[in-house]
Amino acid sequence: MRVLFLVQGEGRGHLTQALALAQILQTAGHEVVGALVGVTENRNVPDFFSSAFAAPITPVFSPGLVYNAGTNALEPTKTTLRAIRSVRPFWRSLKQVRKAIETLRPDVVVNFYEMLGGLTYALMKPSVPMVCVAHQYLAFHPNFQRPRHQWLYEQAFKLNTRLTCFGAQELLALSFDKQADAPERRVRVVPPLLRREVTELKPVAGDFLLAYVTQPGLRSELEKAHLRNPKVPMHGFHSGIQEADHAVDETLTYHAIDGQRFLDYMARCKAVVTTAGFESVCEAAYLGKPALMIPQPNHFEQAGNALDGQRAGVGTAADRFDLDTLLDYLPQHDPQVSDRFRAWYGQGYFLFLAAMNRAVASRPTSPGGFFLSRMRQLLRS
Repeated sequence: MRVLFLVQGEGRGHLTQALALAQILQTAGHEVVGALVGVTENRNVPDFFSSAFAAPITPVFSPGLVYNAGTNALEPTKTTLRAIRSVRPFWRSLKQVRKAIETLRPDVVVNFYEMLGGLTYALMKPSVPMVCVAHQYLAFHPNFQRPRHQWLYEQAFKLNTRLTCFGAQELLALSFDKQADAPERRVRVVPPLLRREVTELKPVAGDFLLAYVTQPGLRSELEKAHLRNPKVPMHGFHSGIQEADHAVDETLTYHAIDGQRFLDYMARCKAVVTTAGFESVCEAAYLGKPALMIPQPNHFEQAGNALDGQRAGVGTAADRFDLDTLLDYLPQHDPQVSDRFRAWYGQGYFLFLAAMNRAVASRPTSPGGFFLSRMRQLLRS
């Protein structure tokens, strides 16, 4: 089976999920023929992805999200205006995606929440089946818990999400735990995708809190929380730090963003403080580390993740760096949550391969095309 990836390059979550699925497919003897990664003029393909992804990578322009630098709030209006101003380069990107599909001739396209994928299939209708993978598709599940008082942001989120999955054969909704599928909505619930580097770690009990600080305003919140709790040891990985380690005082140390070092610290920490991004919370759950999930303002997706994470028992939520909330929660955390999470994660290998096979089997094939397909399979076996 030949598989082509389309990956949203915003943040690290979808990129790490693509790395994890590539490992599954390669282990099963399939070929990932390449990845088209959505980038902006200010955001290139991250080094951690380009250094670990074995197949060719093609950057493709795709408008990104806009955040307020001071408050970390997602700004839907500015995000929409940026997208409108980018219509012409965006159209060129759609043609670039279609040409890649025609040239590489994959058996299936896997789209990791990149809008270019849904719009290419809506407007240009490639014949290759597409499967979409993201935790965001869980919002289409009938049992999804919706954050209150966020109707406008919910509509914007749903519109964006639907734009990513036009023409998809299935929507593989990554979930903290097992739930029933919703086939009438094309939704199949699957386990999280975690990199092998996470699953090979050996977690130990720690005495410090670990924070992942991606937005500039979060640093000030962390430091306010540190001043209120100066005796609590904390390590923070921050995008604004250039040196490897920067000790603020005896109990607070910043580190430059480094994916592997962050995972090493996570395996040794007591708990994790992070935004309510799906990937980091899943990594913490696998390693048995409770999480304080802090959704970014106006971010419906993260608000939903926080509710869902509390439901699944992987941590607790707050609207700011409230360490008292986390410290009060820790004695109540059920350590068996991690055992159940690992068992659910273990089913992913078979569920993802089954989804790829269903997509390929659904593709209309002429008698001659069927013969050629079978010959390719026999030659690769």
